[in-house]
Amino acid sequence: MKPFLLPWLFAALTCAAQATAAPSVKNFFETPQVSQVELSPKGGYAAAVLSLADGGSLLAVRSTEDNSKFEGIFKASADQMINDIHWINEKRLGITLKNLLIEFRGNLEEIAIDRDGSELTHLITGNWAHRQESTGSNIRSQKLTADYVYSAATRDGSDDILVEHYSWNNIDRAPEQSRMYRLNTRTRQLRPAVDGTQPPAVSDWLVDAYGQARIVLSQQNGRCVYSYRRANETTWQQLDSSNCYTDRSFAPQFFDGDDTLYVSAAYQGYGALYRYDLKTLKMDAKPVVSMPGFDYAGKPVIDYASHRLMGVHLYGDAGTTWWLNPQLKAEQARIDALLPATTNTIRCADECLQGPVLLVAVDSDRQPTTYVLYQRASGKLLALGSTHPDIQPKEMGLRDFYRYTARDGRQIPAYVTLPPGAASGPRPAVVLVHGGPYVRGAFWNWDPQAQFLASRGYVVIQPEFRGSTGYGYAHFKAGLKQWGLSMQDDLADAALWAVKQGWADPKRIGIMGASYGGYATLMGLIKDPQIFRAGVEWAGVTDITLMFNTPYSDASQETLNYSLPALIGDPEQDADQFRQTSPLLRAAELKQPLLMAHGLEDIRVPLVHASRFRDAVRANNKNVEYLTYDEGHGWRHEQSRLDFWTRVETFLDQHLKQAR
Repeated sequence: MKPFLLPWLFAALTCAAQATAAPSVKNFFETPQVSQVELSPKGGYAAAVLSLADGGSLLAVRSTEDNSKFEGIFKASADQMINDIHWINEKRLGITLKNLLIEFRGNLEEIAIDRDGSELTHLITGNWAHRQESTGSNIRSQKLTADYVYSAATRDGSDDILVEHYSWNNIDRAPEQSRMYRLNTRTRQLRPAVDGTQPPAVSDWLVDAYGQARIVLSQQNGRCVYSYRRANETTWQQLDSSNCYTDRSFAPQFFDGDDTLYVSAAYQGYGALYRYDLKTLKMDAKPVVSMPGFDYAGKPVIDYASHRLMGVHLYGDAGTTWWLNPQLKAEQARIDALLPATTNTIRCADECLQGPVLLVAVDSDRQPTTYVLYQRASGKLLALGSTHPDIQPKEMGLRDFYRYTARDGRQIPAYVTLPPGAASGPRPAVVLVHGGPYVRGAFWNWDPQAQFLASRGYVVIQPEFRGSTGYGYAHFKAGLKQWGLSMQDDLADAALWAVKQGWADPKRIGIMGASYGGYATLMGLIKDPQIFRAGVEWAGVTDITLMFNTPYSDASQETLNYSLPALIGDPEQDADQFRQTSPLLRAAELKQPLLMAHGLEDIRVPLVHASRFRDAVRANNKNVEYLTYDEGHGWRHEQSRLDFWTRVETFLDQHLKQAR
């Protein structure tokens, strides 16, 4: 392939002057201009995905020297997405492609290519036809089909990668278990990464600092079991077995060296990071990292030359880094002195201490991620580009973390984004509800949805309602089986709290969200019509019972029989509660303006949720807009995002901002 030469405009690291007009919808929701920037193992090269004007994308590589330019080596079409890039060694990269025209799992292609654009090898086709099973130690040299996916790098300098092979039962869309293999990216030779019999129902693998698969997670009959093997041995032993939801507190995170594992476990009501000695199978008495008010959430920085832990990027209310290595701690201080107004997250090459450069992801609540190289020899910064270069920080709203008190006394975390500029009084507001719902929803970063709404004059409240993870086990447990009940009350209480702060106009508060957030939007309009005057929901659940009995959803038997009953409730035992908390059965009560949108190919929340609710609500409410897109569970295509958010702006302007 002839290299693409890309003229490069470096992103400015300083704020531009306040613009008179609000930034366009495209500025917020276009495909990132630069993304997935990764250093090569020795730090001599940087790879990135660049968006193209025709809707496609380009994998580009450049030297990390000052005068280098990015050169494209692989182009993906507008119907493909470069889902992931990964360096295989200093010369070779892997590319995971997703077919945007297919929703179901298993449409991932895997390609390997040298950094100069030569020696392209198609490894995994994403085609289910002629699917073959791999058994024993057979060596395969043909392209693999869609029951294989990229898993991890080997980090041993070879041309090999680790791939997982999925197997299915005859009922579920989701795979029943997986096995791990080593795949040579030039010859396509495949061999087992682990010999012998493995535990049943393996769903996740943890690889050590030497590229060895050492820990697996099995989920079966509602229990989560971690099993471990010593390096180069085939026997697995159990580390932990617990109920996945009601008493799970132990989770392996990463390896440091040969036999030191880091795990998250409970400490004073929150998850913390502990050392775990695999020789003695004992965890230290005290954690090495704990964050009061937050569960441990972090990413390790490993020097793969020494196989040792250098530090951990931590995510509390905002990001920071706990450095063990004094050299990197000092370099962090120098970078922060050059960029004092942002969070500067260092990303090492595999040879973390010897590489010529450090990659730094620079961001804040008002600045989308900008990538820069820190030249170790000169101490200079070299800009590589920004995800959204047309966003100017001074045009963005101020974003802060708070905790408010719910009606039963529980403290609820929340992020609030205020519109830019001084306020003359209370403003229209939106409670933006995260999906999941058993995840952490928000973070102190540039959030395109929140900042878009703030740029249009709305106060944006993002509650981490009970059931959300990241804020202690008690906070998560308080949300079990509380769809439409106390989880819903937390959202109403967030709106009332914002009114008391003087931010929100009580006559102009809306609610919106996707997936579970769509469900909560509908229930909020039904349950609290005096608070929420309009709503926007997309990809939303409209009836809890439909989650259990829709045959073409992607819910597995494990999910239906164990996960959903534990988290949401049992369709038979909790039938009365399900009727009370079903937006579909209470659609006649919804009188406010509503904008609905759904993906035609959604298998997580199938289209029947939206179509049935649309018909039910329109019988008594003519102020309902209904949109569909050729999408799955969420908007992957840029044109869908731009159209949807343009319609959201018009809808909220008509029914919320101008309403009195």
